Amino acid sequence: QRPNSHCEVRASSMDQMDGGGAGRRVKVVGKVERLDGQSLTYSEFVDRFMKPNLPVVLTGLTSSWPSCEDWTFAGPDDRRRPNLPFFAQNFSSPRVQVADCSAREYTDHKRLEMSMQEFVDHWVRNSNTVSSSGHGEASSLYLKDWHFVKEYPDYVAYTTPPFFVDDWLNMYLDSHPMHRDSDIANYKNEVNCDDYRFVYIGAKGTWTPLHADVFRSYSWSANVCGRKLWLFLAPSQSHLIFDRNLRSSVYDINEDVSEKQFPEFNKAEWIECIQEQNEIIFVPSGWYHQVYNLEDTISINHNWFNAYNLHWVWNLLHEDHKVAKEYIEDIRDICDNFEALCQRNLAANTGMNFYDFFIFITRFVLANVIELYHVQKPEDAKVNSPEATHHYVYNLMQIREVASKMISAEAFSIENLCVISEGNRSAMSDVTKILKDDGFRRLWMTLSEAYECIRRGQRILYKVRYLNQKGCLSVTCLKSYCNVVDRITFFMRVIRGPEDLVRLIDTALPER
Repeated sequence: QRPNSHCEVRASSMDQMDGGGAGRRVKVVGKVERLDGQSLTYSEFVDRFMKPNLPVVLTGLTSSWPSCEDWTFAGPDDRRRPNLPFFAQNFSSPRVQVADCSAREYTDHKRLEMSMQEFVDHWVRNSNTVSSSGHGEASSLYLKDWHFVKEYPDYVAYTTPPFFVDDWLNMYLDSHPMHRDSDIANYKNEVNCDDYRFVYIGAKGTWTPLHADVFRSYSWSANVCGRKLWLFLAPSQSHLIFDRNLRSSVYDINEDVSEKQFPEFNKAEWIECIQEQNEIIFVPSGWYHQVYNLEDTISINHNWFNAYNLHWVWNLLHEDHKVAKEYIEDIRDICDNFEALCQRNLAANTGMNFYDFFIFITRFVLANVIELYHVQKPEDAKVNSPEATHHYVYNLMQIREVASKMISAEAFSIENLCVISEGNRSAMSDVTKILKDDGFRRLWMTLSEAYECIRRGQRILYKVRYLNQKGCLSVTCLKSYCNVVDRITFFMRVIRGPEDLVRLIDTALPER
């Protein structure tokens, strides 16, 4: 009985969409769980959703956000509406990325660039036409991937809830470049950018095609105003939306999907969610989803990953590398550095390559080793709970598992490591240089503060003490002089590849 009732809910949800649901009706077998975020602890969130990789809607977490007032105005029935003039007057970004939801371009909507004023004018012009004539279409333009935090760092529109602050991706990009190779460092597209914190603004009827998130990251999405319909497919069923060659996936689950091209699509079982204003949805790794704006909507979205889904990132890089390699295999014999070409193509297509990822995880190993050192010294630290120790140990064990898989990759052979770019070699080798680098020190401090925020979210309050820039940056450290950096460099001065990283972790975790 339960799947049938959910299928009926699916039909009624689609009836709320202008023109939606006219095509194929997918089989919906369940709904996303909805919880009061204020009554949920971080450990409960990890155990019930992040670690098992399951979606959830959280309520009660956005009431103090300035964006909920500044960016909206009161509409009928206590519904908030986008305050478009506020955006045009206060956030005149030179150019914003806009998707035309009426035009397909490859696997996404056609992308345009325009000023914020042009976007607002287009929206208002279309809305006035619909209101005056009683027919016509609302704007099909959907402002996406707006790097609001990067562009307006002094305007605090929101605060990230404690459930999502263990965000290694954005911590890293706030203090490090993603790429060190000069020939790819300036390459920018929607999967290769300065950060992964976005604002989306779209009229009723705008939508996002079926996709899984960049890097197979987690994401969280908060509705500042408006309502969205989400349709999710679990990773265990993702093969059902691909063609026979597992190369091309379904673009729109509501169009007439070709049974010849996608023979198993009808077997897919979907989970549905209607997200209301002021609600936050957690999107797990590898879950394909298609999203519709049921009302004029503003949302805040972050992509992120950490120890709990790091293996998803490596698995994607590994699979995409195989595709990049197969694509140019016929020129291997005439290529001076075949692996370097594969890595450049991987960075351009996926947003990160093996060397970028290795440099990334090296810094998080070092930062977690430093924090673990502090919590294991009760006389020197204000936090020495078993929970804190478990957190850092888990992080290091998950990185170790991924690094162990990387050892056999051709990119990390002695031959290929001897010819990597100077930028990559410098970034991954000298431990002392890394530990003294301002970018690493900023990352280390941000990581330490993030875990302090998590502890505060669990109602454990500590007074945060910031030390001199030359001193220890760990929030937990009580010493005026700390020799943790000297201890690390005593054990290992040079990291040449994944094997060395595994040895460093084993040194930090001798009894585990």
